[in-house]
Amino acid sequence: MSTRRTAPPTRRRAVLTAAGATVLAAALLLPQVSAQAAQPTVSTPKSLPAAAAARLAAELGSQLGENGTGGTYIDAASGRVVVNVLAASAGQRVQRAGAQARVVAHSLAELRGSARTLGQRARIPGTAWSIDPRTDQVVVTADRTVTGTKLERLEKTVASLGGTARLRHSTGTFRPLVASGDAIWSSGARCSLGFNVVKDGQPYFLTAGHCGVAFQSWSDSQGGGEIGSVEAATFPGNDYALVRYTDPNADHTSAVDLYDGTTQPITGAGDATVGQSVQRSGSTTGVYGGTVTGLDATVNYQEGSVSGLIDTDVCAEPGDSGGALFAGDQALGLTSGGSGDCTSGGETFFQPVTAALSVYGATIG
Repeated sequence: MSTRRTAPPTRRRAVLTAAGATVLAAALLLPQVSAQAAQPTVSTPKSLPAAAAARLAAELGSQLGENGTGGTYIDAASGRVVVNVLAASAGQRVQRAGAQARVVAHSLAELRGSARTLGQRARIPGTAWSIDPRTDQVVVTADRTVTGTKLERLEKTVASLGGTARLRHSTGTFRPLVASGDAIWSSGARCSLGFNVVKDGQPYFLTAGHCGVAFQSWSDSQGGGEIGSVEAATFPGNDYALVRYTDPNADHTSAVDLYDGTTQPITGAGDATVGQSVQRSGSTTGVYGGTVTGLDATVNYQEGSVSGLIDTDVCAEPGDSGGALFAGDQALGLTSGGSGDCTSGGETFFQPVTAALSVYGATIG
């Protein structure tokens, strides 16, 4: 569930945003004491700080590859990194690194294959899916608009995937989170600014692609002068936009507005991990916290499909689009869309910021 932090005050200008090591102990075999072969030292899985846990999860996932693991995640209760393995024999390597091994039935490659099948057979508006290593499945969601023959097709597709996928239902509606109000304004909508970046030595900012595709010019107040102009935007497919600052007096500090009179400096960008605690800042609702629940998510909006997203239980509302998803001083994502609200709770998807930085050749700053 999302946790409320603070609500945004009315203001003209918001601050513009943007493991551990494996230790192999050498064992000395003393012939006069024992002729038995030495066994490798196995570390006890331990709780790690959030940033270190995310790094370790990424490192082990990369080392094992998609055929050698069913994914990694952070156990919220213990703070331990859990690595899904396909055989108990692979668990020793994981444990030597200080993580917890868990034997599962499906590899990450198999789960990604099921997600591709969903994309081929069930790309129905109002549906979404993401890989959740905690359940060793692709979790498929149908919102309240998916009924009749569309629902039957979705159910048939999920059933054909066996134990690799499961279907759940949402009472909300998946939508990009654009609305009229305050924050960064175009002529007919508002969004939230994500992270300040630098490209070719010049200041830019990132926001949602569906905001950048719809409108070219953006202001920091309703009816105000332009502060930035869209240089590039992609939606659907992905959901990111790069906006070039045109106002020389605009504030482009690399920080997230926490809407309590303080900011969180942003010093870099990283990839999200399932189970990781995160925060989202947006112009409609302020700052809310929650957990990453899935990766490689696809959401099928009425306007088109977007893939490669971060799935979370953080709430968001119209106007929060483009806002920052972050963990400490690390930028993680840009608010894309979802269902629900910050009264009853919801599900929100985020465009990974590392993908946007790579495409645009930009850096956090």
